[in-house]
Parts: sequence; structure tokens; C-alpha cells
Amino acid sequence: MKKLTFLALLGIVVFSGCAGFKYTNMPALEFQDIDYSFPTKTVLANPSVAYADLGSGENTIILIHGLASNAGFWRYNTSELAKNNRVIVIDLPGYGKSQKGDYPYTLSFYAETVKNLITTLKLKNVTLVGHSMGGQISIIFALKYPELIKKLVLAAPAGFEKFQYGEGDWLRNAIDAKGVRLNPEDGVRKNLAMNFYNWDDKWEWMVEERVRMAKGAEMREFSYAVVKCVSAMLDEPTYNSIAGIQVPTLILYGKYDGLIPNMYLNPGFPSDVFIQGAAKIKNSKLVEIDNCGHMIMIEKADEFNKLVLDFIK
Repeated sequence: MKKLTFLALLGIVVFSGCAGFKYTNMPALEFQDIDYSFPTKTVLANPSVAYADLGSGENTIILIHGLASNAGFWRYNTSELAKNNRVIVIDLPGYGKSQKGDYPYTLSFYAETVKNLITTLKLKNVTLVGHSMGGQISIIFALKYPELIKKLVLAAPAGFEKFQYGEGDWLRNAIDAKGVRLNPEDGVRKNLAMNFYNWDDKWEWMVEERVRMAKGAEMREFSYAVVKCVSAMLDEPTYNSIAGIQVPTLILYGKYDGLIPNMYLNPGFPSDVFIQGAAKIKNSKLVEIDNCGHMIMIEKADEFNKLVLDFIK
């Protein structure tokens, strides 16, 4: 299997290409200057965590992004979810506007980060919503700190797919920090499109953001975090522990998810993975979203928002 092909399946935008350059010659975009379409603030801790605090209501929704993305990937969900709820959108350490540096970047480290934010902000009636890697972090959180959350939403979650012995070592070696940084624009666009059932030019902001932030001062540290997170997802598998989830859980996935399962190591359909995983969680509901890929909260935002809000009610 080609190295870069697998990285696309993992959802990491580190790819090759040779044409379609619209943003390559534009100036650098520093991480602090990325426009999420909503304001952020910072919890001064070690590390400092950037977050958005939107809306108000009896219930609190915490949104946790996936690998190699940031809080801005929830921009199509926040307005609707915040109409009658308090919505907290997190930049995980190493990502977006949060602090970067020599941190563990394990999934348990991220779960602890979420815990600290909940206790610092004194959040109540929490529903944790995690996408992809954020879903696996949410699984670990639900197993460690069930008393801090009321419900759980897993959106195209990592951690449901089982890898055989030895496959993890190969996956771990499939990416390096230099490869994260040095990616031509055309390849970024092509492989971002792999996250969708039907790519639309209205999502070009993702391409521009990724190409321009590659020139930013924090790109090396971000690249380091991405590489560490790939190992973290392998080092803390959740396939055999998801049966321990006790809170009500909603599992959402795209019928045509091109990343889960891995088409080479676990050929099959997304439903194969998610039906089997959902069956392990006693109090769970599984919903397949048609005509949709991995980025379900973006590609089918209206449907996603309605499903989450109905579940919280």
C-alpha cells in the first residue's frame, strides 16, 4: 500500500499533487488568526486551552474536533446547537489556537484536558460530542469520568475499528512531521475531498486554511502534535472497552465514509464497523446518514444538528 494513500484514509491532510494552486502564493496564516466564524477565549492553564463559549441553556454541549483539524470545523453546527443550549467548542492542545509544545498528546491527556475545562467552567448537564479522533477521546472520557457527563454523541468515531497485531506498528510509521508540513495545495484539496461523499467548492476555506497555515510560525509544533496523535490512537485502543460506556450514547456515521474502515486493512462498509461497535454499548442509538462521508457535521450539517438536538431533548 502506498504511504500517502493510507494517510488520506486516516484523515490526515498530507498529500501529493501538482496542479490547482490558488492559495500557495498567499501570505502565511498564523494559527491565532484563523477565522472560526465565532469568537474564542482562553483558559490559562498548562497547557492553555482556547475555546468558544456560545449560547445558554439548561444543557451544555461540548464539541471536540478530530485529527489535524480545529474548533472551526464545527462552524456549521454552533449557531443551531446554541439556540437553546450552552455550547463549548474546544481547540485541543497542539491544535488551532491552543498552546503547543512538548506535551504528551495521548488520548488520556486530552480527556484530562476536557475534564479540567468542565471543572474550571463548572459545566453542568454535559453532552460530549466528539468527531473522529475526538470521538475516541470522548469514549475514553466516558469510561474514566462518567459522573461528569449526561450523554455522549460519537460522530464517525475512531476507536470502533479493530486492528490486528502488528498493523499498529505499520500505521505508526506511515507519517512523519515533515510530511505533514510539506504538502502541495492540489493534493490537500484532493484528499480533503476524500472526507466527503460529494465535495463542494463552498468548503474551499479548508484548503486555503491548511495551505496558508503551513507557512505559520506554529506549523512545526502542530505537525508534531498530529504525529503524536496518530500513535496515541493506536496506543489507547477502545474497541474492547466500549462496552463499559454507561451513559446514553448516540452514534452517527456517514453511509459512504471513506476513512472508516480502512479499505486495505479492513475492507468492507462503514456499517460493518459501526453496527458491531454500537451493539457493545447497552444504551445506544445508531444512525446512518445517507449520501455522506466522514465529515458528517459539515456535509450534512442540518441533519446532524437535528439528530443531536433531538437526542439531547
